[in-house]
Amino acid sequence: MMETSSTKPSNVQKMDDSSSSESLAIDVVAPCSPPIVASVNDRIRPLLDCVDRLHHLNIMQEGIQLPTIVVVGDQSSGKSSVLEPLAGIILPKGQGICTRVPLIMRLQNDPQFSTAPHLCLDTMGSQSMLMKLALQMRSFLLLMRLLDMGQPDDIYEQISDIIKTYISPRESIILNVLSATVDFPTCESIRMSQKVDKTGERTLAVVTKADKAPEGLLEKVTADEVNIGLGYICVRNRIGKESYEAARKNEAGLFENHPLLSKIDKSMVGIPVLAQKLVSIQATIISKSLPDIERKINDKLATNLAELNRLPQHLSSMAEALTTFMRILSSFKDSLKKILLRGEFDEYPEKRETHCTTRLVEMLHQFSDELHAKNFDGRD
Repeated sequence: MMETSSTKPSNVQKMDDSSSSESLAIDVVAPCSPPIVASVNDRIRPLLDCVDRLHHLNIMQEGIQLPTIVVVGDQSSGKSSVLEPLAGIILPKGQGICTRVPLIMRLQNDPQFSTAPHLCLDTMGSQSMLMKLALQMRSFLLLMRLLDMGQPDDIYEQISDIIKTYISPRESIILNVLSATVDFPTCESIRMSQKVDKTGERTLAVVTKADKAPEGLLEKVTADEVNIGLGYICVRNRIGKESYEAARKNEAGLFENHPLLSKIDKSMVGIPVLAQKLVSIQATIISKSLPDIERKINDKLATNLAELNRLPQHLSSMAEALTTFMRILSSFKDSLKKILLRGEFDEYPEKRETHCTTRLVEMLHQFSDELHAKNFDGRD
């Protein structure tokens, strides 16, 4: 009972200082056969459907974690560029774009597609405010969840806390987006994932901008200095207004013909390979987690049923309501008699504030002391 999910930082366009609101605009397009769709087969789809139903039942609000793929990465590492070709969702990116709200995108497979939805979110508040509430949207593609995570900016602590809430559960697979132009050990996203996944067993790395820094890339992904347990996938980012189809062809040609990049194993390059890897990982973690999730659901159900059985009977008539009220009133009266008249506190042995006789004596002594302190001792 898990969900197919992938996550990446949500981006919100900054407005002028004079503006009191900010907008997030996301377009959904329908490219031909997104790689993530082509990677799903009849064995995996029931697992994804099962997880999606569990999400609709809000079982995560009961403290039961569902498997998720969370995309993290340093600013401008190419997180949007990784998600866009996978699922066909155009996310805002570029100069002046920053993260303000986690975004969960649900992609649902549907044979009919008439128009591309456009979503705009207006958020009121200061420019420095970070929204922790996840924005949810739906597109008619493969049934899948994308948790759109934040990229570090000048609100480091807030973003770090939000990201940690998503990557800390053992059910979360961390998709760490690294730019080929930087040294991997220096990446903040690597340090964050290593804190919660020390062995790297649930971390997969995507190396973007392979065409920008081909020198030494083979050595970087094979040496594995940062302990990536699920391996590396190198990709080429879509450039400008390049179509998805053209981007795929150019990516395939790059890793096939480039004198350096062609040496990287074909099982480690390309968006289609990444899609297959994600679906495979998701299916594996769902299968492993199902028994434990089922056990937690049954335990939670048993606990809730026990609490339900302890509740008073449903009152179906005014007579029953009056009878119950008089019984409660009588019980309350008996308790007051025991406490106030007989000084018996066996019903509340630890709550000394209810011990009225003792409290009354203390109050009288305090009042007497105050009178003596003010020379009100009976003398003129």
